[in-house]
Amino acid sequence: MTTAITPYRRGVHLFDSFRREMEDLFERFVGDDAGDGKALASWAPRVDVEETDKEFVVKADLPGVDPKDVDVQVQDNVLTVRGGKEEKKEEKKKNFHRVERFSGQFYRAITLPAGADADKMTATSANGTVTITVPKKAEAQPKKIAVQPKP
Repeated sequence: MTTAITPYRRGVHLFDSFRREMEDLFERFVGDDAGDGKALASWAPRVDVEETDKEFVVKADLPGVDPKDVDVQVQDNVLTVRGGKEEKKEEKKKNFHRVERFSGQFYRAITLPAGADADKMTATSANGTVTITVPKKAEAQPKKIAVQPKP
C-alpha cells in the first residue's frame, strides 16, 4: 500500500515547487508587502535583444514611463536599464471617490558580448519603447571574402 502512495507524493512535491515559483513571481510583481499598499513594487520590463552584422539592439518595453526617468549605463561590459514609474488614477462620481496609486522601480542588466563598442552606444524612446543601439567594433564585424574562380 505504501508503494501506491509514492507516485502521488512525487506529484505533490512537483506542485509545491510550482506553487513556490508562482508565489515568488507574484511577490516580485506586487512587492514584499501588498497588504498595506505602501510597499514599493518592483517589476522587470520585457526586453528584446537582437544582433545584426553591425550592431546589438536592445528594446525595453516601458509603457507610461517618462524617458527622463530611465537611466541607461554600461559598466564592466554590462548594460543596465533602470528607472521608476509612478501612476495615480482618480475617479470621482456622485456616490464614490476612488484613488489608485502605483509606484515601482525596474532594473534590467544585460551582459554585452565581446566586440560591443559601448562608447558609441545610443538610446532613443518612442511609443513606450526604449531602443538602445550598441555598434560592434570594426574588428568584430563579419568580413565578406569574395570567392574568385581559379585561372
